[in-house]
Amino acid sequence: MASVQTEGQDKTGCPVDHGKVLAESTLKDPAILAHPNAYYAAMRADSPVHYDAKLGMYLVSRYEDLQKVFADPVTFSVGEGFKYIYGGEYFEEFKAILERNGGGFFPDAIMSDPPYHTRIRKLMESAFTAHRVKELEPRIAKVIVDFIDGLTDKGRCDAVEDFAVPITIHVICEQLGLDHFDSKKVSRWSQAVTAQISAMQDRDQMVENAKHICDLQNYLIDRMRERERDPREDMISDIVHARSPDGDGSALTFPEAVSLIRAIMIAGNDTTATALSNLIFILATQPEIAQQLKDNADDDRFLNRFVEEMLRIEPPVRGLSRMATRDVELGGTLIPKGSMMLNLYASGNEDPNVFPCPRDFDVTRLNIGRQVAFGGGVHRCVGLALARMEIKITARELIKRWDDIKLDIAVEDIDYLPSVATRTMQHLPITFSRRA
Repeated sequence: MASVQTEGQDKTGCPVDHGKVLAESTLKDPAILAHPNAYYAAMRADSPVHYDAKLGMYLVSRYEDLQKVFADPVTFSVGEGFKYIYGGEYFEEFKAILERNGGGFFPDAIMSDPPYHTRIRKLMESAFTAHRVKELEPRIAKVIVDFIDGLTDKGRCDAVEDFAVPITIHVICEQLGLDHFDSKKVSRWSQAVTAQISAMQDRDQMVENAKHICDLQNYLIDRMRERERDPREDMISDIVHARSPDGDGSALTFPEAVSLIRAIMIAGNDTTATALSNLIFILATQPEIAQQLKDNADDDRFLNRFVEEMLRIEPPVRGLSRMATRDVELGGTLIPKGSMMLNLYASGNEDPNVFPCPRDFDVTRLNIGRQVAFGGGVHRCVGLALARMEIKITARELIKRWDDIKLDIAVEDIDYLPSVATRTMQHLPITFSRRA
């Protein structure tokens, strides 16, 4: 992993010319997207709300400023920010393709602002009650153990394609009530959806991605119509038949329900798969961390803290966009009304003013629960309990069954998907042995 221990200094303790780093760099650079820590450190030190001209966005890098954004969803609009980045410059053509071939264009209802967001959030939470999530644990554990056991004697695999992606797809599809699904197709659907907020796709990629999203929507709409007629004990039924807990009888419109089920399917596997890949990367590259996990695999408190520290140091979501709805000063920078912003959760999670020695993996941190991998405020990830559970079970069961986990590729040869929203490895070849 890259290491930036002290703001304003390199590893040798020599001063760093952050002005030069920022002036000559952009988050759109694939090399910086893959290894962004020095770029984050330069921003936090000299330009905490930094305008990236090539990206056309203000990058919010410090923990304190991120908290101010989370606390004011009116000034810093998720809805407007998401609309602006979604589909990029090809949005109108993208929308027309979905309306023509994908059952309609369904704006992401959860990526909205209060008071509309408040209503949507309450209705969506019916699928993520604490009781339902806890009830899922034995079934999720069985899925994960079966995948681990199925790979154990092979001694090698691609931790992304053979492990993290199919596990999380299987888990979320089972929870949605999708009995028959093609993992490779679901993975391709997920990449197509997340590409819309990557700020990196060209027109040909947009057209190809739109075709896959049409396929996804048509598939989900058919399943939803079935649940309208015949409800089941699954998340699709929960959403389709959701009613407000306030007792006012309000329900989701069909387009809103489509957008939420699509969001659950994609976010429920894509970002969690990234988290599981990051887990294996840490275990393969930091044997002392693997040993700590091995020594404490049955300690529930340790496992909970391990998951929080892993999410802090390697968050699956790099950051998400917002738009300033008025002229506002943040971090000493005046952000004009209508400007796009990117909240860099990953940078906030390694702010040394909050997390000393931020690149050190330390489960004893007193403020370990303050990490912002799931965002914050009213927009904090609704599925965080399910994601935490999957990571925790995977960490526990993996370390009990596999030993000597090592990369089968040089760290510098790992490729990442081009996206400003996530930091996702495309492949992670590893070797391992059965634990005695």
